[in-house]
Amino acid sequence: AAAAAAAAAAEAAAAAAEEAEIASTPPVTTEKDQHARDGREHLNLVFIGHVDAGKSTFCGQILYQTDQVDARTIEKYEKEAKEKNRDSWFLAYIMDTNEEERAKGKTVEVGRAHFDSETKRYTILDAPGHKNYVPNMIAGACQADVGVLVISARRGEFETGFDRGGQTREHALLAKTLGVRILVLAINKMDDSTVEWSQARFDECVSKLMPTLKSYGYKKEEVVAIPVSAYTAQNIIKPVGDVAPWYTGPTFLSCLNALPAMERDKTAPLRLPILSKYKDLGTVVEGKVEQGTIRVGDKLVVMPNKQAVEVMNLWLDQDEVTYLVGGENARVRLKGIDDEDIQPGYCLSARSKPCPAVRKFEAQLMIVELLEHKSIFSAGYTAVLHVHAGAEECCILKLTSQTDPKTNQKMKRAPMFVKSGARITCTIEVEQAVCIEKFETCAPLGRFTLRDEGKTIGIGKCLKLAEE
Repeated sequence: AAAAAAAAAAEAAAAAAEEAEIASTPPVTTEKDQHARDGREHLNLVFIGHVDAGKSTFCGQILYQTDQVDARTIEKYEKEAKEKNRDSWFLAYIMDTNEEERAKGKTVEVGRAHFDSETKRYTILDAPGHKNYVPNMIAGACQADVGVLVISARRGEFETGFDRGGQTREHALLAKTLGVRILVLAINKMDDSTVEWSQARFDECVSKLMPTLKSYGYKKEEVVAIPVSAYTAQNIIKPVGDVAPWYTGPTFLSCLNALPAMERDKTAPLRLPILSKYKDLGTVVEGKVEQGTIRVGDKLVVMPNKQAVEVMNLWLDQDEVTYLVGGENARVRLKGIDDEDIQPGYCLSARSKPCPAVRKFEAQLMIVELLEHKSIFSAGYTAVLHVHAGAEECCILKLTSQTDPKTNQKMKRAPMFVKSGARITCTIEVEQAVCIEKFETCAPLGRFTLRDEGKTIGIGKCLKLAEE
């Protein structure tokens, strides 16, 4: 037994040394890699907001204005929309590709598309706004660098989206929890007859949103507000002009182009949380490289089931490449695992330093808004834990401390229970092991959301893993 243990330790040490050597060597850039990247920074944008705020129309308009869709296709969509008595929805059809979405005018899946500017390459993630599809929206937002919160300025619609039960606040909160670094408030439908590009209405929408966004942890410099009309394309690429002489800020696209470069950690141990999987000459997984570098030929491990795999092929969006780095969207063909053995939320990681998979951890938690019939939060409370794309039933084992809102200091006694608005530390146990990291080690895998009966009740950070 001792000899076997020594052999295993030696094998692990050799694997770690080999991995460290590979990690410290920059990847070789081939012609394929140059073609796929061309030196421009890549950003993922997620379009979020209340149902009917105009997200899909906005995405469709951007693609049309950046020549990703030809005029003939647009004519076809206009005709289809007319036949369904949905004249104004033709632009949304660019993103909403399935029949159910078109018939109901509701996005269900997270739509994907790409467009380029002179300085950046963008992937659009059009997330569903309807409250029944929030888990799909979470899967979209956890890949995003920039959130575009689309707000309808139309009288009545803004209020519906913002009030209790509307999705505006929940989406903004989830975007923050899922790691969106910049939030663009696109105040849409400014051309509507109830708005007519009114500065007062624009200011009213922004001033109502800002205190809420601040309470969710957005800093002032992380939020930018822009008036637009997705339907008429005003202020998306071309300046708004005479209809709103009061607005002297950037257009939507120039605002995106001016965003500072995102910091990416390319040398940390690989973390690639899996969003989806399918069969195609082997098992293919999709996700975003959160940190580190992945190369063709790498020997990796899938957590939490500790399955050893080898990387056969890599794609960056549509282009085949030989390596991918932090911040890039990945499709990875793997050898050594069946697609049945992979679930969303599993993590492709470095063998020498795999992503932790635990059933218990300590967390810092902010209780956002409890359900009316479950207004007390205490040990024994059950909910669904969302961490990155994974979702697992969980139970609160104990509340360890509470922060005093007046002094921002820890209170002397641990609370028996708390209500909405409380900030606490607690121990959480999940039914099945989840891939989660301490927030300070890997922020994208250290943030989580608690949801109960289809509503977000808390957001948190992992402080300590129980197995430590």
